[in-house]
Amino acid sequence: MPPLGLDIGQLVLGLALLYFGAEWLVGGAAGLASSLGIRPLIVGLTVVAYGTSSPELVVGIGAGLRDQGAIALGNVIGSNVANLGLILAVAALIKAPRVDRQIVVREVPVLLAATALVPLALLDGAVSTIEAAGLLAFSVGYTVWMVVSSRRGGAEEVAEVAAGAAAATGVKPPRGRRTLALMTLAGLAMLVGGGHFLVNGAVGIARVAGMSEQVIGLTIIAVGTSLPELATSVIAAIRGHGDIAVGNVVGSNIFNVLLILGASGMAGSIHGRVEGLAVELVALGAMTLVAAIAMATRRTVGRLEAIVLLLGYVVFLSLLALR
Repeated sequence: MPPLGLDIGQLVLGLALLYFGAEWLVGGAAGLASSLGIRPLIVGLTVVAYGTSSPELVVGIGAGLRDQGAIALGNVIGSNVANLGLILAVAALIKAPRVDRQIVVREVPVLLAATALVPLALLDGAVSTIEAAGLLAFSVGYTVWMVVSSRRGGAEEVAEVAAGAAAATGVKPPRGRRTLALMTLAGLAMLVGGGHFLVNGAVGIARVAGMSEQVIGLTIIAVGTSLPELATSVIAAIRGHGDIAVGNVVGSNIFNVLLILGASGMAGSIHGRVEGLAVELVALGAMTLVAAIAMATRRTVGRLEAIVLLLGYVVFLSLLALR
């Protein structure tokens, strides 16, 4: 097979493994979480958000280890833009979700802070090891805070959690925790393999086409690794579980910056100047503000905001193509 054909084959195989691996991981993990009585919103913000962000994590760490920091950085920024401009917008167009007060009070400020940390970390042209470690520490602290607060929910919410988890993943998990654990581990293994093939294929295509690794990370890899979030949010919106859809997107964007950018920075060097990422950072900031303002003031993401976000994403991709 010619080199380009081999690269395309690796890219397709990687995307497939990432998608189905995330489905298994989220299905197993959400089933385990629901059996412990965690609220649906917290399932969306933690288990589902972590699970659907696993492809970005695997790709980011793999790119960092291979000294391909541009892919890791482009993957984080591009995935967050896609989460807002594509995934949240499509979910809201299907059915405008109500936003839980907890998201407005706690998650929206964290989302805004995490988004602001991206350009701040790049002011010196790189994400240093200390900055990466700080992002990881922030991620751990935030997760612990959420899990502890979620345990305050009553036992009557367990049935709602199970329904929310099944709606989020599109999979009705089996009852046995051992089976769920094996399902989770198998999904993780598929994600690791998928991340390896995706990075190799994307870098090969970038070199053949003369495209920069950063643009590949912002487009092909960003959209590809966001497929689990898209499937999760669309299914959740169709089935009326807007809290899962919103929690998935908000949680994923927070973890993409804190966990994935932090882990990628610990794995290898990540360089990028703010002036060279003006389009990407402006798009990320503007879309985050639109979503945050809608959530804080209207307690929903309506169709008007969805159209604005979707059009913003189209403009973003057009500017990347022109560049």
